[in-house]
Amino acid sequence: MTVRVIVRTFSELCITVGTLIVLFVAYVLFWTGVKADRAMDDQIDRLHDRWSQGRIATGAGSGSGALDSSPPKPAPYEDGEPFAVMYVPRFGFTWNKPVLQGTATDTLKKGLGHYARTAQLGRKGNFAVAGHRRTYGDPFKDFPELRRGDAVVLTDGTTWFTYRIDKKPYKTLPSDTGVVDPVPRGSGYREPGRYLTLTTCEPEWGHSHRLIAWAHLDATQPVEAGKPEALRR
Repeated sequence: MTVRVIVRTFSELCITVGTLIVLFVAYVLFWTGVKADRAMDDQIDRLHDRWSQGRIATGAGSGSGALDSSPPKPAPYEDGEPFAVMYVPRFGFTWNKPVLQGTATDTLKKGLGHYARTAQLGRKGNFAVAGHRRTYGDPFKDFPELRRGDAVVLTDGTTWFTYRIDKKPYKTLPSDTGVVDPVPRGSGYREPGRYLTLTTCEPEWGHSHRLIAWAHLDATQPVEAGKPEALRR
């Protein structure tokens, strides 16, 4: 009788543990994505409201279409706050994600994160952004599909910035912080410019390595001119 009780108890324990594992996997795969999608939509809505109020207050945007001009320096980004929206047609024409300041864990649950030590959007230097490959909305799930010439478009509410990917994603170690330097190491760039660096985890469900994609600023235009060509279907 004692042996039967032990076997039955062990079996019930295994079933319980198995159920908990299934529930945890469901949480990671599904529920974190639902929460992240809601959070990202909320961040984008906040940006649109802010931009709309700003245009009403000023009566016009301040975007410049000239690459060789020096646009007015934007105010410092607030830690954990959204300041831009990114579009990557390669990931689908409905793909758009907010970009927030910083790469803290909580920040990356609400969108993409801007490396604080890198340049501001559209400015000279390297504007570097991190995003989850999997979980929390899977924003960079299709990162390996990026190819040379692909557009990465961002807007800060006044200007559209169109960057062009210069090579397929590059694999490196998390310790290789030089990939977000002003002239990023490994990129092939030899002089200062207006660059974009995207980073995410590799492999898809791990974090032992990083995938990096580099792009250069190809064009800008004010939002009043409509969407850039890269976003027109």
